[in-house]
Amino acid sequence: MKIAVIGTGYVGLVVGTCLAENGNQVLCVDNDERKIENLKKNRIPIYEPGLEELVKRNQKRGRLSFTTEIKTSVSRSKLIFIAVGTPPNDDGSVDLSSVYKVAEEIGNAMEDEYKIIINKSTVPVGTAKKVREIIRERTKTPFDVVSNPEFLKEGNAIQDFMKPERIIIGTDKRRVTNLMEKLYAPFVRTGKPIIVMGIQSAEMTKYACNAMLATKISFMNEVANLCEKVGADVEEVRIGMGTDSRIGNSFIFPGAGYGGSCFPKDVKGIVLTGGAHNVKMQICQAVDSVNENQKRFIFKKMKSHFGSLQGRKIAIWGLAFKPMTDDMREAPSVVTIKLLLKEGAKIKVYDPEAMGNTKKLFRGRIEYASSPYDCLQNADALVIITEWNEFRNPDFEKIGKLMKNKVIFDGRNIYDMKQVKELGFKYYGIGRN
Repeated sequence: MKIAVIGTGYVGLVVGTCLAENGNQVLCVDNDERKIENLKKNRIPIYEPGLEELVKRNQKRGRLSFTTEIKTSVSRSKLIFIAVGTPPNDDGSVDLSSVYKVAEEIGNAMEDEYKIIINKSTVPVGTAKKVREIIRERTKTPFDVVSNPEFLKEGNAIQDFMKPERIIIGTDKRRVTNLMEKLYAPFVRTGKPIIVMGIQSAEMTKYACNAMLATKISFMNEVANLCEKVGADVEEVRIGMGTDSRIGNSFIFPGAGYGGSCFPKDVKGIVLTGGAHNVKMQICQAVDSVNENQKRFIFKKMKSHFGSLQGRKIAIWGLAFKPMTDDMREAPSVVTIKLLLKEGAKIKVYDPEAMGNTKKLFRGRIEYASSPYDCLQNADALVIITEWNEFRNPDFEKIGKLMKNKVIFDGRNIYDMKQVKELGFKYYGIGRN
């Protein structure tokens, strides 16, 4: 099929590349000329495992192209994906200006041939209806609008797209359903479902899924905090809970809070959607509140241990909101660093992929290490915020020799508490005694 994907961020670039990998002719469109020129040279603007190799292969074989020309892309394509960013506004509402701008450009570019407009961006319920109205005002060309939410985890996005757990298609048109099922057939050969539902239901499904996953995380963080007070070990509690098939062991690892481009925005989004319809989303409001407090939890432990943090040298391992990405959006590390700077601490950080994006946030206010151990010279404390695999089995003897004070604040519970304490470290985890 001939496909245009408008937007080359995490979602658009993965979607376009994976569709090209399965034999489609894909044009990826962006208004950022520098980004497009870099993509033509196989320079990927984000870190996503496996993506660079796929981009190179599909460009070489002529299935994947990059352009800034939206009019040409729309005219050449049968299916047009909208995959632009929908960042939060200051009040937590969703900024849909990019989505609506693209809808205007699509409408202005459409001529005589029937098109399907597929919204892949995460948007509030009712957005597809508005997109349809915007396009209809600008063209007489027949078209349909589909809600097709993405369920891609950063760091595992290629695998998630190639082998999805399900495909959600929001439409009430048989013609659209047939074309979308044909498009996605190669990805569901193992029997995973293609679920067709109403457009509003598809839009709500994305919000509901992310809100539920965020709820599990925040619930577990509250349990962990209670464990500390009553003398329980949350790792033991977690194992006991995970054996219940109704709960499972996913998303019940306590930590320093969730971040990224999806959970924070979508939890706030579903709360605001409820408010717009006079439905108070009390659980989701609490989830958001718990998460914001959890991002400050490690700092509070450090403050309690040291008293004053003025002049303390703090080493931080892990900056991205989760491993296998360079994404710093809503990352707990940002909150921790800001609080430490306010207290007068000196900070040196290391992350395998996210230091470039961190520099954009903090400039020269913190130091950047060339390796995990480079962080630790004369450090008063080591803080683990992102659980990259390379942090899981470090040389603790070397760590102890480099540090001024053998204190570890483990924001992801990646270390064996008993082992670390036996090696002479003061250890603080989440929900552990």
